[in-house]
Amino acid sequence: MSNQDKRIPEDIAPEVLELAARNYSNYTQSYSASELVAAGKEVDIPAEFIQQAILDVQTKRKQQQHQQQHLAHLRQKLLIVGAGVVATLGVWSIWTYNSISSSHSRVEAAWAQVENQLQRRADLIPNLVNVTQAYARQEQELVNLLVRSRQSYLQATTPEEKVAATVQVNQAIDRFRNYATVNPQLQSSQLFINLQYELTGTENRLAVERMRYNQAVQAYNQQIQSFPNILVANTFGFEKKAFFQATNTKVPIVP
Repeated sequence: MSNQDKRIPEDIAPEVLELAARNYSNYTQSYSASELVAAGKEVDIPAEFIQQAILDVQTKRKQQQHQQQHLAHLRQKLLIVGAGVVATLGVWSIWTYNSISSSHSRVEAAWAQVENQLQRRADLIPNLVNVTQAYARQEQELVNLLVRSRQSYLQATTPEEKVAATVQVNQAIDRFRNYATVNPQLQSSQLFINLQYELTGTENRLAVERMRYNQAVQAYNQQIQSFPNILVANTFGFEKKAFFQATNTKVPIVP
């Protein structure tokens, strides 16, 4: 069976006819070199000029096609590079966020340890009140100061409020110690001696935890303020943390 007699499936017949029509249209709209030379003769253009013009136009078209291919290849490269940059920035942003988040968690964990010691010291105030009432009933002002300082701390909710309340606790404890230095009977009591040991241990632990907290805060603040980490920090709302400054660094001497 010849190619002309070969049966064409019905589903591709429309596509074949469409392509044939397009090819025929292109053919009828094109010219051979001899036709162009003949047309040039009618307007007195020598054949060699027609041939040269054909070569020039063909060369120009090839150059244009090459440029278009080059631009398409360049665009493809730029898209790949752009996608790579976006992916790299995405990975870096996630890694930086996780790193800052971990530093933030370490600050919160360190503050929790500070709070434990602050709470422990505040819980010792009722014992100070009991000692004061047992050996110095006339010192009602000191008792009131101790009670108010503890209430102030217990009512504090934010770290800033707790730090501010700690100042009052420090003042009350300092007032108690000053009174104890001029009260030999109080100093010699076993209850006072035991209480001094507890205060000393608590304040030593507080000093250690405060140092660890400030170290965590320093590392965290440096991390979120450095470039380009600051971009991620600002985007996700990571804010600078305040240091916990010591308001009373004096450790009591245990008799």
